[in-house]
Amino acid sequence: MAEIRLSGVTKRWGSFIGVDKFDLTIADREFLVLLGPSGCGKTTTMRMIAGLEDPTDGEILIDGKVVNDLEPKDRDVAMVFQSYALYPNLNVYENIRFPLRVRGVDPATHDEKVRRASAMVELDEFLHRKPAELSGGQRQRVALARAIVREPNVFLMDEPLSNLDAKLRVSTRAQIKNLSHELAVTTIYVTHDQIEAMTLADRVVVMEKGVVQQVGSPTEIYDKPANTFVASFIGSPAMNLIDGRAEGGVFRADRTEIANLPVGDGAVTLGFRAEDAVVARDGGQITAPIYTLELLGDATMVSVRIGGALVSAKADKTFRAEIGEMISIRVPNEHCHLFDARTGARIGD
Repeated sequence: MAEIRLSGVTKRWGSFIGVDKFDLTIADREFLVLLGPSGCGKTTTMRMIAGLEDPTDGEILIDGKVVNDLEPKDRDVAMVFQSYALYPNLNVYENIRFPLRVRGVDPATHDEKVRRASAMVELDEFLHRKPAELSGGQRQRVALARAIVREPNVFLMDEPLSNLDAKLRVSTRAQIKNLSHELAVTTIYVTHDQIEAMTLADRVVVMEKGVVQQVGSPTEIYDKPANTFVASFIGSPAMNLIDGRAEGGVFRADRTEIANLPVGDGAVTLGFRAEDAVVARDGGQITAPIYTLELLGDATMVSVRIGGALVSAKADKTFRAEIGEMISIRVPNEHCHLFDARTGARIGD
């Protein structure tokens, strides 16, 4: 297996910095997710680990060995791409077998290895088919099997579910989660989908503009976002953020007043999650007309406008009201998050 360490890893193209001073140790058998919007540097980081990009500065170590100058084929990593990258002229069996052929693995072992990898992703009945005869989900499973058959020290997965429809994403995500448990191989997974990150990862690295914003378990990042960027990126819906001022422990903003908060005087951003708020007809700390109602089946999402922000709260599934009707939202103090309005950094624990 493999521990991976990135020390001061930077990637520049001229004056543009794609990844800036990335420092992280990825434990043996850990499932690490690199999460962030397009252009944040997550795929570039993965490509540097794979050897497909050369870092401008810093070192990449796999099992204590610096691999900066090693070719991709010598790093013992297997990569699953967003585009599947299957050979259209080969059937599923031969696509899975291909890495064994090019690496000179004993042909007598090929059939056992291919069928073992195929069984793991439930492809046994499709081994004779060509990629064109498969659905998107089946093609992605072929790509997974082709990586598994290599028996590498490291799996690298670059947005493997982004081309799938919503239902297939859920089922394939579950399959990847099960495989990671069964194979117990160090895995680095790139995605812009925070639900994938929350459900798959042992740890999540949130990136923006080439800079690491926060590293932690999904629970840590969800419960205690390090700044307003992480707060706005993690969660579905994202955390509500309201700009206002605090004075004497009281936060005030448009249509909002929340007392007894542990914060000094000055400009502050208040955050809270929709599921932590309580929707009432009156008596709340936020009072505003309903902007929209969304029936979710298990709940009703109620949204109001506070200043320029859309603020959401989850009500009971039986809640009914009309757009424009005045409602109140109560936010328990223990569920309030406070951020510096200038820097966006979290205030307090």
